[in-house]
Amino acid sequence: MLKRLFFLSIGLVTLGSLASLTSCGKKGDSAADSTAAANANSLTGAGSTFINPIMTHWASEYQAQDSVSVNYQSVGSGAGINNLIDHTVDFAGSDAPMNQGELDRAKAPVIHVPAVIGAVCVAYNVNGVTSGLKLTSQAIADIFLGKIKYWDDKSITSANAGMKLPHEKITSAHRSDGSGTTAIFTDFLSKVSPEWKTKVGQGKTVNWPEGGLGGKGNDGVAGVLKQQANSIGYVELAYAEQNHISYASVQNSAGNFVAPSVESAAAAAEAFPMPDNITSMITNSSAPQGYPITGFSWIITWKNSPKSEAVNKFITWVTTKGQADCKALYYAPIPASAASAVAAMLAPSTAAK
Repeated sequence: MLKRLFFLSIGLVTLGSLASLTSCGKKGDSAADSTAAANANSLTGAGSTFINPIMTHWASEYQAQDSVSVNYQSVGSGAGINNLIDHTVDFAGSDAPMNQGELDRAKAPVIHVPAVIGAVCVAYNVNGVTSGLKLTSQAIADIFLGKIKYWDDKSITSANAGMKLPHEKITSAHRSDGSGTTAIFTDFLSKVSPEWKTKVGQGKTVNWPEGGLGGKGNDGVAGVLKQQANSIGYVELAYAEQNHISYASVQNSAGNFVAPSVESAAAAAEAFPMPDNITSMITNSSAPQGYPITGFSWIITWKNSPKSEAVNKFITWVTTKGQADCKALYYAPIPASAASAVAAMLAPSTAAK
């Protein structure tokens, strides 16, 4: 049942303006306005496609339990952050923390709350290869740099003894929109490849080497991979599973080839120190069984706003009761250390029911 929710979408519902009180220049009127806004029974969010499958589920569950509608639009992390800065949504979903330029544009304090942990798969559609592919971190970087051009290149076959790989040209697929999934993937590549770091770098948007195909959202890249033979790209684990796309085991910093999974993503996160690094990327984990292309997906909202109480109540529910359904939708729950940091961050707000 939970997996079917992946295919549901909750459209962004435009909130009607709260009725304004007649202004008499009194403090009481301002307080009444704030109270009315804070007690609104609907919230809007936008951003990460990475988190959309479970956000859709959370929205349904939260409304059933608390009679508050949460309307989330899956538009990509970059667009979601822009919407938050423009005050058109109450919260943003992002797989990358806000950068300094975005924080400067916000002009007011924000909070970043890790909501789930997810694995970014190196997914592929290769003629005659349905499973079992292994890729070193260097090979992945060189493929996306355009240096490895064919599937039977020695850099790939050396890690896949006994596997018959075709002499077919590789087509790479990447995100065409501002993407937290891209931020996770390129952060990993920047850590494992000095050449990638120098030539391309890390971020929600990068200048991709020529020759690749772009897709909007995780679902767009998944669509490219399904349609394009001998292609390779990166998508969040839930999208690979739901679209039945094969994905590789990736060599981590300990030298082990590890497949993306809920368990290997959790292992990667557990090895990362918390809570001091609550807005840090957790790629290239040192955990022996950790999947190296793993990241948090954050809920970002204003530290103080008319709806802070309502938003923080939802976030508290997400990081407590909402974690119970992570595994069924191919996410790992946030570690206990992160949950404790979130509880401390939101301490002044109303606790979830």
